[in-house]
Amino acid sequence: MPRTTKCENHDELLALSISQACASCVFDEDEDLIHDKVTIMVQQSSGVNEFVYRILHFSGARDGVQVGVQNARMDDEANALEALANTLTLLTENPYDISLHAQNVRLARATEMEDQLEAALDMVKTFWAAGDYVWIPLIDIKVKAADLKSAEGLQEILKLFERAEEDYLSIQLLKKHVNFIIQQHKQFQEDGTRPEELGELFSTQWTLDEMQKVVEHGIGHLTESQELWDLQREYIMELLESASGDEKSAPWLSPTPQRTHINYDETFQAYSSFTTNYKPPDQYESLLVQASKSRGLAVKVWQRREESESALAKAKFSLEAYAYYIAAERRTKKPDAFVLTTLYERAIAEADKRRWQGKAVAEEALRSFWAGYLDFLRFTDVEDEIQLKTLKRATRSVPGSGEMWARYIRFLERTGSDDADSEELIKGVYENASSIPIVSSNVEELVPLVLAMASSERRRLDSASEEEQEQIFNHIVSVLTDGIAKVHKASRQGDARLRLEKFFSALCTEVADASAHAVIMWEDATKFYKTSYLAWTAYTELLIKQHLYDDARKVFRDIAMKNLDWPEAIWEAWISFEQLHGSVEQLEDCLDRVNRAREQINARRAKEAEKAAYEAMQVAAEQQAATIPVQDVVQRNGTAHPETYEETTMEVDAEATHTGEEHASGKRKAEDEGHAEGSKKARVGYDRENSTVFVADLPANTAEDDLKAVFKDCGPVREIKLTQLPGSLVATVEFMDRESVPAALTKDKKRIHDHEIAVHLAWKSTLYVTNFPEDADDTFIRELFGKASLFLLIIIKKFKSTRRFCYVQYTSPSAAQAALALHGQELAPGLAMSVFVSNPERRKERTDADANDREVYVAGLSRFVTKEELERLFKTYGPVKEVRMALDDKGQPKGFAFVEFEHEEDAQASLAANNHELKKRRIAVTLADTRRSKRGPGRSVEARGRSVRLRNLPSGTQEGLLQQALEKVARVKRVEVFLDKNEAVAELESPAEASKLLLHPEPIVFSGNTLQLSEESLEAGPARNAAPAGGLTEP
Repeated sequence: MPRTTKCENHDELLALSISQACASCVFDEDEDLIHDKVTIMVQQSSGVNEFVYRILHFSGARDGVQVGVQNARMDDEANALEALANTLTLLTENPYDISLHAQNVRLARATEMEDQLEAALDMVKTFWAAGDYVWIPLIDIKVKAADLKSAEGLQEILKLFERAEEDYLSIQLLKKHVNFIIQQHKQFQEDGTRPEELGELFSTQWTLDEMQKVVEHGIGHLTESQELWDLQREYIMELLESASGDEKSAPWLSPTPQRTHINYDETFQAYSSFTTNYKPPDQYESLLVQASKSRGLAVKVWQRREESESALAKAKFSLEAYAYYIAAERRTKKPDAFVLTTLYERAIAEADKRRWQGKAVAEEALRSFWAGYLDFLRFTDVEDEIQLKTLKRATRSVPGSGEMWARYIRFLERTGSDDADSEELIKGVYENASSIPIVSSNVEELVPLVLAMASSERRRLDSASEEEQEQIFNHIVSVLTDGIAKVHKASRQGDARLRLEKFFSALCTEVADASAHAVIMWEDATKFYKTSYLAWTAYTELLIKQHLYDDARKVFRDIAMKNLDWPEAIWEAWISFEQLHGSVEQLEDCLDRVNRAREQINARRAKEAEKAAYEAMQVAAEQQAATIPVQDVVQRNGTAHPETYEETTMEVDAEATHTGEEHASGKRKAEDEGHAEGSKKARVGYDRENSTVFVADLPANTAEDDLKAVFKDCGPVREIKLTQLPGSLVATVEFMDRESVPAALTKDKKRIHDHEIAVHLAWKSTLYVTNFPEDADDTFIRELFGKASLFLLIIIKKFKSTRRFCYVQYTSPSAAQAALALHGQELAPGLAMSVFVSNPERRKERTDADANDREVYVAGLSRFVTKEELERLFKTYGPVKEVRMALDDKGQPKGFAFVEFEHEEDAQASLAANNHELKKRRIAVTLADTRRSKRGPGRSVEARGRSVRLRNLPSGTQEGLLQQALEKVARVKRVEVFLDKNEAVAELESPAEASKLLLHPEPIVFSGNTLQLSEESLEAGPARNAAPAGGLTEP
């Protein structure tokens, strides 16, 4: 279990806070301020421990300190101490906020007051496992203050080193430890005497033994561990030079050659010289033979990893590079535990360091590394003691991980006995973990912890006596009900998967005869999850199982009209229930109510759709974004300041305006669709968004030919674009048609140069964002979305003050999904931002919109599939109006088709056939696309009268950014950019606003270009080759 309980941590934090509050008040004019702060903090403490006494002693000495520093007071110091006090106040409320600890240490260091820095560093190690960035400066401070002539002072420092080395692997910390041992031994040697109270402490034998222990702690680090061995060898050689003849041959003065590291040749040479000079001739040969064997093993181990270590160094020890290295080691038939355990330690230490620096992805990587490390130890049957020690370290490193605490509980259950001590130990771990704020306030961390505890107790039921079973059952109920209450408190949405409720229900109905408890629980759950069909269906299913048919029927009637997240599921459940358990009258009543409910809900949905402005904006935005060649790709480097971005160029997404031939009825023919000529300009009948895949995790030496080889059997490739980002290489692969994409997606996790790649649809990592503040600009959006993960680009479009939206392109779908957490966030009072994945299938602006709402596109078909077989498959979802198979010039199927239903809801339901196996091939089913534009070529005379032409635009101009620049002068309604001419037309709100822009006294400069303005308008605007590019420079 962790060393301290919640209360002890809290008291210690308050004491440390008081210490820093006292020091901060040294510079305050108000004499009562320190008294008030200390009084409040002590009153908050559950017990005044030794820390508080130490602080009160410090407080008593305040007046003398104040006199000494009053004359040297400076404004910047006062500001720094005020910021420090404010940070401490926040830390008392959020002691498990690592970013606050980092800020506290930085501020304490800025004061140049050693006691403040010591208190801040002490506070970090109280709540978190700490890296050498905390331990090395803390040890330096402790060494200064310690009495290194006494056994007590030396033991204090040695214990501090031992405690520091338990957290993370650090060669620098281990070197400091070795140097401390050497330095103290030298000091006693020079003094000629060593205090008797030390005993064996810092004797020559003890010194050498202790050095060996420290060196062995870092022995698995292939590229740095030789630094430790060199320190050890050099000191042994120094001792040998001053040793007597008999001592020179003593076994404890023999440096053992280290097992494996980068400088094994130098190590072997040094050991050979040592053996020649200091070992008896009769031992020389046997010692060198043994050393040579060790050297041979070291050579093999290093040579197998040299390439991986080199790649790791080139990647600047990135977390992704560590993950790849670890995965490669794990894939071997017999993973080398010596190498892999230290590799995990190195990765964990690096992830912790990056977390301390504020890197967004470090926490997730750290948890992943710990989970993999623990799994590896368990799979290889490492001693329980080592696993337990590692688990304790992991929970200190990531105390907010509910999964890590769940692993801890499972380990204690697996390795412990059935006695009361083991049970109390598990309960103690659970109580300690559930009291940590970052666990109890996060549903995804809390639920695994509660389930681990409840399932552990559930397994105890099997071997318990009848008397004990009742007690255990009551404890499980208590754990689950308390957990459910905490989930409800942690989030208004609760747990969408209802994991605790499902466990509770199964426990009551399947394990114990307590169905009434489950019924009450589900009744309460439906009150909290009012719109969740899962909660309501689970409730009604339980009522039906308990033969409470009247109660179930009453619930169905009550919720049939409610606006649930999936009312159709409830309706189907009710109909099935009445068909099995109801009378004819009850069944018909059910059907009537369902029909009325369906009509009302459909009407409500239609009304909501009409009122939802973001839907209309998304349609318009995605139609224009279909023609966007993205040129500026930005990799965020972890800071919130846009001036630190690094820019590269890459085309992620583009699509042309489509016209296409149609039937007289307004529909297109699948048979008429053909491949357009490859061009960056407008292409007729081509759906680029659904024909382009994004490829990530590419090795650095990937060439275009490598990608062609991977995707050669998917279909004809139109274009491949490789882009080098800082630390990674990505690409887009554009196919001639969308039917190639399903096969291309199967290339996910394929290998290039023995490196696993990731493949996904490009639009799946693109977000559509709207409803942000009117004054939001490119920098604002970057900072806001950059907090979620690494992203590539932003395209801002703004038609008028009330209609704003933009696109944010991430490097992976998971990163885009993570950023969806920003959906609904209020950036201004009453202004909730909307964030969606930019799905091209959602576009509905077309002349045959109604027909295509009822039509699906089916790709990946076998050439042996017939029209009748397709019709037979899709009839299971509803009446099919028509099936159109695409045929080539010879009349053979081309592998895709269109299926039109009689009703829109049947087309939506048929999407479930996606990935269905037909004729031994997996088919892809998506909503159809009209592939046409409704936009006319002309513009009204009135609009032209308030329009201004702008020339001399920089290449790649974004409409949104240009509009932002112009709105600083006049009110702009919309902007249209013509990339092929580097010109634009700005439509102003009124002729007066147009005059204001034209008569502006100062030149208007945009991205370094002075714009040329005129009253000329375009009678028929040139066909745009592309919509605004993704230029990200500030206007």
